[in-house]
Amino acid sequence: MSNSLTTINPLTEEELESYPQMSDEEASAVVEASHTAFLEWRLKPLEERATVIAAIAEEMRKSKDAFAKLMTDEVGKLLKDSREEVELCAAICDYTAKIGPDTLADEEREVDSGMGIVTHSPIGVVYGIQPWNFPAYQAVRYSIASLMAGNGVLLKHASACTGSGLFLRDLYERAGLPKGLFGVLLISHDQSDRIIEDERVRGVTLTGSDKAGRAVAGKAAELVKKTVLELGSNDAYLVLDDADLDLAVKTCVQGRIYNNGQTCVNAKRFIVTEKNYDAFVKAYAEAFEDIKVGDPSEDETELGPMVTEEQRDKLHKQVEESIKKGARLVAGGKIPDRKGWFYPATALAEVAPGQPAYKDEMFGPAASIIRAKDEQDAMRIANSSRYGLGGGIFSRDVERARKLAAEHFDTGMVFINTFDVAYPTMPFGGVKTSGYGREHGPEGLKEFVNIKSIRIG
Repeated sequence: MSNSLTTINPLTEEELESYPQMSDEEASAVVEASHTAFLEWRLKPLEERATVIAAIAEEMRKSKDAFAKLMTDEVGKLLKDSREEVELCAAICDYTAKIGPDTLADEEREVDSGMGIVTHSPIGVVYGIQPWNFPAYQAVRYSIASLMAGNGVLLKHASACTGSGLFLRDLYERAGLPKGLFGVLLISHDQSDRIIEDERVRGVTLTGSDKAGRAVAGKAAELVKKTVLELGSNDAYLVLDDADLDLAVKTCVQGRIYNNGQTCVNAKRFIVTEKNYDAFVKAYAEAFEDIKVGDPSEDETELGPMVTEEQRDKLHKQVEESIKKGARLVAGGKIPDRKGWFYPATALAEVAPGQPAYKDEMFGPAASIIRAKDEQDAMRIANSSRYGLGGGIFSRDVERARKLAAEHFDTGMVFINTFDVAYPTMPFGGVKTSGYGREHGPEGLKEFVNIKSIRIG
């Protein structure tokens, strides 16, 4: 097959590496290797699997600098963020190795007579389709849980970070994971559909756009295969009347530009009550104008390039269309005349219905600031989105904010007076068109297992 997958450095716009795309036969061989390794791995005691997972954490830390540099070269992440990503992956492995044996252990249940037992049995090979924005974390997030459960794992990574996917496979095997159990597929979208159809594949997970999620979930549903989807979002952060405004501005700025603004759980919409709106816009715009754009490998850089020219141009089009429809540009908004796919930290005020900045996900460093009459109006606006991944509340009354988060925020995650991306102990996932299923925590360990009932008379 002559087709290839090519990685390009977003900073220099130069080709890094070209990888030959697999033929159908080569891809099938990767599936078979994972399935064959799974047949033995599933029989390993939970403690033995946990030992390998713990060894992967150690190997992650040993390989941190090399892995971080590769990710930064491939997708333009700040080097410090790439290092932190590897540390997060190691922490996920640590946590999984610690809780896995107990979480997945057999449970005895009370029955009228005899004994009831519930087992958490592996289901087979789990296929993951992952994006480029977190080359290590996106793949680790689902694979480590599935491996701990005793499954085989396949990865189709985004072409932009093909090298990172292969690096992760080799890292797993250096740490002692059986060869072939974690397989990387260098394939096209059409070939991906055939992987979903493969009878050796028992579960599918995807992180990506809601459009991609619908396509993959539809294909899997035809075959009655379990799916977990983590899709797009337009996370709203509410700044209420009693908010600490300095904290809100500082946190919302960092929440928007983290990972160059290319994260599903970035803070994206800032819904500010009338009392604080003008002051928030002024302070936010000033902070955004001071953001230092540059080489992601340099310590002082706060915002690196976007992953591709296409992504950068799509974002700029959304910004320009929003301005035409009434949004007010208060920071950024102009493509710089320089090499690299850069876009400045851009803030729009007076964002309103009908504008892309109001209803659509802007996947890059562009913020939408929306005016709300009061607390109730702010929550109404936040929940009016078709998305429901994460969100946040800024209020000095933490108990009231907690009640709002628990009872009214229609999302899978809520952050109060802070911003975060993910934590190993806390379930990660959304509702509505942001997807379904959970990763991380004990909940994530049980997504791809056969919860089996055994009754002994």
